[in-house]
Amino acid sequence: MKLPAFEAFIFDMDGVLIDSENFYTRVEQENFRQLGLHISHEEHVTYQGTATDLMWAAIRERHGLQQPVEELVEMTNARVVPYFQSLDAIPAMPGITELLELLHSRRVPLALASSSYPEIIELVLDKTGLRKYFQVVVNSRLAKSSKPHPAIFLLAAEKLGILPERCVVVEDSTNGIRAAQAAGMFCIAYNGPGAEHQDQSAADWQIVSYQELVAALDGKAG
Repeated sequence: MKLPAFEAFIFDMDGVLIDSENFYTRVEQENFRQLGLHISHEEHVTYQGTATDLMWAAIRERHGLQQPVEELVEMTNARVVPYFQSLDAIPAMPGITELLELLHSRRVPLALASSSYPEIIELVLDKTGLRKYFQVVVNSRLAKSSKPHPAIFLLAAEKLGILPERCVVVEDSTNGIRAAQAAGMFCIAYNGPGAEHQDQSAADWQIVSYQELVAALDGKAG
């Protein structure tokens, strides 16, 4: 695959920088059971890449929950934040550090655009050691919208000072890919752990290893 002309890269976090999607799925399923909800797997995967508050707002409306969204969000964060805090280190996805190091060495501006909550993003950046690579970090709270709305990617491009059409996005979820496409950005879908139930067909390029992208950047791809 030949990459288009680009000036910046924007990365999602969960399922792209770290293998966390299955963990979130377990936590959310535990919360669903606690609330007496029966959320099918097919419904659950539609929320991947969506901010926690928007996920709960959709579930609340669909299933008639009485609890405020803020209370439901706190249920999730009460499990997720202590878990990440308890870890001495969080392993990065295989090959992602090499890719980020290559882009950084070439002075390519990098942004992180995640629907996760700010406290969780900060914990992940600190405990993976990846913070140093990102000039810009944005979340759905800052963007005031979550994926599949393009606002989070457009805000990242704005903060980088790069036109959206000159940005490459690396995503894993259906919602994230839709957001990148809606932002007018070239989207690479990383089909890694936790992405097996996501529809990545709308992406411009699908990869199963970051070595594929490193090779493309080095001009070695076929």
